[in-house]
Amino acid sequence: MPFNTDAAAHQIQDRLKSIYSLVHDFEKKHHFSENNLSNIIKTHDKLSPDDRVTPYYQQKLKAIYIAAISDATSEEDILRKSLDKINEIRFIRNERRIQMGDMVAALVKGSEEEENWILAEVVSFNATTNKYEVDDIDEEQKDRHTLSRRRVVPLPLMRANPETDSNALFPKESIVMALYPQTTCFYKAVVNQLPTTATEEYEVLFEDANYADGYSPPLNVAQRYVISIKESKKNKGQS
Repeated sequence: MPFNTDAAAHQIQDRLKSIYSLVHDFEKKHHFSENNLSNIIKTHDKLSPDDRVTPYYQQKLKAIYIAAISDATSEEDILRKSLDKINEIRFIRNERRIQMGDMVAALVKGSEEEENWILAEVVSFNATTNKYEVDDIDEEQKDRHTLSRRRVVPLPLMRANPETDSNALFPKESIVMALYPQTTCFYKAVVNQLPTTATEEYEVLFEDANYADGYSPPLNVAQRYVISIKESKKNKGQS
C-alpha cells in the first residue's frame, strides 16, 4: 500500500496538538506540585531541630508527602505520554516514502557534467533498480532524470511552528541548502534569521563570490525550500 503523505501530515498534526495539550496539563500539575513542596518546607521550618514531632505534624507531613508523590507520578505520566507522541511522529516520518507527484531536491548533472541541486517532481520509482525518475520543474528545461535514492531529497512535509516546535528549525548560522529566489536551483547558504511564526520565511545569506565578504545580501526563502543536504564537490557556490 502506498504511503499517503496527506494522511501522514494530518497524523503528525494531530499528535502535535496532543503534545501541546499535554504540555499545558503538565504546567498545571507542576504548579500544584510546587505548592505541596512549598508546604513541606514550611512545615519543616516550623519545627526546630530539638522539637519532638507531634502526632499532628506527623500526620500533616505524611499527608503532604503522599500528595507530593502523587503529583510526581502524575507529572511522570504526562511526560511519558508526550514522549510516546514524539516517538509516533518519528515513526510516521520514517515511514514516509517519496511518491509520484512529490516535490524534491534532486542532484543532477548539467550539460557540462557539473552537478546541481534542482527543484524537481517525482514521476516514478523503479523498485528493481532502486531509482527515481524526476522531472525538472523549470519550464525551459523540462528534462527527465533517472536518479539513485541518495540524489533525491524530499522537501519538508510541514512548516515548523516556532511557538510550539522551535527545535524543528535550523539554528542561526547553520549551513543549509536553499532555493535561490526566482530560480529552480538550490545553493549553499547560511541561516541569518529564523522564522518567528509558522508562515514566516527564513532569512539566509547565499554563498556568492561576487560580493566582498563572499555572501549575498539577506534573502527570504520559504521553510519548504530550506533543507539539510550535502553539497556536491562540483557545485561550489552560485553559478
